[in-house]
Amino acid sequence: MCLGWVTATDSCSYKGLIEHLGLDSDNFQMKSLRPVYNFSNPTEVLVDLYVTSITDVNEKAQSFATQITLVLAWINEFTRWNDSNFCGLQKCTIDKDKMWIPDITIAESIKVEFASVENPYVKMFNYGAVVLSETLVLTTACKMDLYKFPFDVQTCNLTVQSSMNSIDELTVNSLTDGSFMTASSKKSFQTQGEWEFISISASKSNITTFGYFMDQLKFQITIKRRPLLYIVNFISPVFCFLVLDVASFFMNSAEGEKLGFKVTLLLAISVLLLILNDTLPSTANEVPLIGVFCSVIFILIGISILESILVDFLMARGDQIEDSTSTVTDTAKDSNSLPDPETDQSEERLSTLDCLKQILTKFCNAANHKGETRTTGCWHRAAMIINVTFIVVYILIIIVFLVVVSKAWFTE
Repeated sequence: MCLGWVTATDSCSYKGLIEHLGLDSDNFQMKSLRPVYNFSNPTEVLVDLYVTSITDVNEKAQSFATQITLVLAWINEFTRWNDSNFCGLQKCTIDKDKMWIPDITIAESIKVEFASVENPYVKMFNYGAVVLSETLVLTTACKMDLYKFPFDVQTCNLTVQSSMNSIDELTVNSLTDGSFMTASSKKSFQTQGEWEFISISASKSNITTFGYFMDQLKFQITIKRRPLLYIVNFISPVFCFLVLDVASFFMNSAEGEKLGFKVTLLLAISVLLLILNDTLPSTANEVPLIGVFCSVIFILIGISILESILVDFLMARGDQIEDSTSTVTDTAKDSNSLPDPETDQSEERLSTLDCLKQILTKFCNAANHKGETRTTGCWHRAAMIINVTFIVVYILIIIVFLVVVSKAWFTE
């Protein structure tokens, strides 16, 4: 595009170039129309996205807040010049309000702000390329899968598209590949918080709007949670409670100390479950594994409390029978050991029938005492068998459960 002769003085200045390109005045064509001479040619916009920080990830709201640098590049056929006519000038910076800017938006955006101040300039090159760079603070919607929380890896999409131009008018492509954007993002990453930046990849897609196809470029940002905080605050305490519950089987159950200890463990896990409920969203399609982990351990400790109650009941029942038996035996011994003067005086006058009667009575008392002793042993034996069997089955269930949960957590 040539607007007239360029003097030697102006040819080596930005002013001369701007006047030559017609950007020194309020030019409607330069600002409003796609910069092509043939309207049937679509304008190709090349886009790169670099993540500089992850400011917030809200699991409950399913939102993802980042600071990004968005680089746009396109060809403006109206701003080409021969650098040899301008003292070798090959690039120039100009106010972006002077020329056409592609209407690029991010489909998932909830809130968009400029990181500091909006960049008012674009960079022009002599072969017609125009480059715009913006640093934005984005809050976008992100569908998160929290099944493996806190060992989860999330992928959030940022879809770049035109808000009005169809695919016949404007196409969107990646300026560089995903590996370059990933390496550049990691190099400029500014935060070291809960989330670790993994990679960026780009893929093409399109959408139909008002009966027209619109081109899309989808950036997939992969991030990984650092789980140390949750291991220390949730997983380790719950696992320690489970180990203490197993160890409580070897405690003396007298005076209810064992039962009280188990109930205390159950209440402690209840508090952790309440804290966990405030962290995880209630709309998840699947229950997160950490919720399953805490809930199953809660149920196991509850079952062990019921087993302790049963064993204590059986032992108490046996002790009760043993006490009653000891009382009867002591009474019988006392009655037999007391001296009876009348019996001594009339011992010779006892008949043979009375002697047989006394022998039969002693035999019956001995038989009854032996039966009560056997009954007492049965209650204690049953309690011991139930307790030992439960401990073995309980430990096996815990081992199988921990193996299954670990495999589900750490298997890709």
